[in-house]
Amino acid sequence: MDADRERRMTPNPAKENQWRRVASLVGSLAFLLAAPGTVAGLAPWWIGSWRVHAGFPGFLLVQALGGLLMIVGLLFLLETFARFALEGLGTPAPLMPTRHLVVTGSYRFVRNPMYFAVLALILGQALLFGDVRIGIYAFCVWVGFTEFVRLYEEPTLRRTFPGEYAEFCAHVPRWIPRLTPWDGRGGNSQA
Repeated sequence: MDADRERRMTPNPAKENQWRRVASLVGSLAFLLAAPGTVAGLAPWWIGSWRVHAGFPGFLLVQALGGLLMIVGLLFLLETFARFALEGLGTPAPLMPTRHLVVTGSYRFVRNPMYFAVLALILGQALLFGDVRIGIYAFCVWVGFTEFVRLYEEPTLRRTFPGEYAEFCAHVPRWIPRLTPWDGRGGNSQA
C-alpha cells in the first residue's frame, strides 16, 4: 500500500508539462483576444470605423499592400503565440510567463516578432482604409512597445534567463529582422 501511495504522490513531469501546455494554450488565447485583439483590432476600429477614407489613383495597390501586411501580421502573431504556449510553456502575459526562452521560428530573425506582427496589423489597416489617423496610432503603439521592451521586458528576461538571453541579444536584433535565421549557436544557419 505504501509503494502505491508513493507512486501516486510522485510528480509525473510529462503529465505536468502536458497540463502546463494546455493551460498555456488557454491563457495565450485569452491574452491574444484581450491584448492584441484590443490594440490591433478594437482600437483601429474605434479610430476609423474600418471605413475607406482615400480614393486616389493607385490606391488599390496601397490597399493590396495593406491587406498583405495584415495577413502576414496575423500569421506571425498566431505563430508567436503558439510558440509561447507549446515551447515556452507559458503565455505572453506577465501573469503566466514562459518557463523557457523562446528562440525558434520567427524569433530566429527578430527578438520582438509579436510586437512586429501587431504593428503590421495596425499599419496594414491604415493602408487598407487609407486612414492617416490609424497610421499615427501605429507610430504611437510602436513608441509604446519600444519603451515597454526597453524598460520592462528586456530587464525581466535578463534576470530570468541571464546567459541564454545575453546570447540571444548578441545575435538577434530587437526590431530590424536579420536576413538569415540565427541557428542558436552564435552564428547563422546559412553560414
